[in-house]
Amino acid sequence: MIKHLFLLLLLTFTTTASSVENIHSFTAGSMNKILSAREGRPFILVFWNLDCQYCPTELKMLNKLKQQYRKELDVVLVSTDTLDDVPQLASRVKSYGIRKIEQWVFASSMPEQLRFEIDKRWYGEVPRTHFYNPAHERIVKTGLVEKKFVEQWLADNKPESKLH
Repeated sequence: MIKHLFLLLLLTFTTTASSVENIHSFTAGSMNKILSAREGRPFILVFWNLDCQYCPTELKMLNKLKQQYRKELDVVLVSTDTLDDVPQLASRVKSYGIRKIEQWVFASSMPEQLRFEIDKRWYGEVPRTHFYNPAHERIVKTGLVEKKFVEQWLADNKPESKLH
């Protein structure tokens, strides 16, 4: 019995630890890293936090769409919480069913500077979702994004439709 309990605890700790390791520190310059890693490709960048009322709904919806449109949909999550919140963030995201989505968390004592680097007109309200087309022109939505909007954005940004 003790052996089984130990194995269960070890498995839980290992799963949580590996989830935590997959969350990157978002610092000055991180936005450019995210953009350059996706040069010429469309993607969705979602800013959220643990206290956000609408974030769970949007994140769960995006996760379902990610499963449906595996190759076409690239989603990046950035939590505006702090590095101290990483274990909670990993647990929360996992509870939403999210497994293979790139994740970041603000890692600055001055989050205002990070927000300014991302968007000079953003004051921290979440969810805030940026839809980048292949040219990295963006559409910014604050508040809960409708599934219909995301599906239309996906249709408008399919790689096949860009061949001319």
